[in-house]
Amino acid sequence: MTDELRVFIVDDHELFRAGVRAQLDEHFDIVGEADEAEAAVELILERRPDVVLLDVHLPGGGGRRVADEVHRTDPEITLLALSVSDSPEDVVSVIRAGARGYLTKTVSTEELIDAIRRVSEGFAVFSPRLAGFVLEAFANVDVAEVDPELDQLTPREREVLQHIARGYTYKEIANQLYVSPKTVESHVSKVLRKLQLSNRAELTKWAIDRRLA
Repeated sequence: MTDELRVFIVDDHELFRAGVRAQLDEHFDIVGEADEAEAAVELILERRPDVVLLDVHLPGGGGRRVADEVHRTDPEITLLALSVSDSPEDVVSVIRAGARGYLTKTVSTEELIDAIRRVSEGFAVFSPRLAGFVLEAFANVDVAEVDPELDQLTPREREVLQHIARGYTYKEIANQLYVSPKTVESHVSKVLRKLQLSNRAELTKWAIDRRLA
């Protein structure tokens, strides 16, 4: 029985895509696949999956191009790199482009299923030895600019959080962002859960303390 998560697979090896689809099909709604960058961008933006499994090396520009173009149009789509490569350059490049995690193809089916669910909830997921590459790459960033809690939030959730901190109602935020009040309420619920806060007042204080208002 599948859950509600919609997953899109991008990889230029047909047998690998078929294998991943076979392993994931009973757990997720597989909404499509692509084998090169341009087609991937077009189909992802058309079908709006929750999570994209993205190979790094692809014809037509690679995973970095896919991540850049997808996030430029729809930053809500979550990208999870899944590649044979474990080079620091590939890992850092795709993370800078907006991927929420990076796994090598040695990952087990159970680990991949868990990673897809975790990135869909806003968490970052890496194969163990790859996390160090990311930490080293961002070592020169001012610590004051890094907030692990804030980093859990998607760009849209941060946007909603800022509007909440400024005192806007759900309806006013919905009008500003061209979404429904129900969607805004859903974003707020996710933010409260991720930050382990109880209500709007705590959320507002949290945002103000970080000068997000």
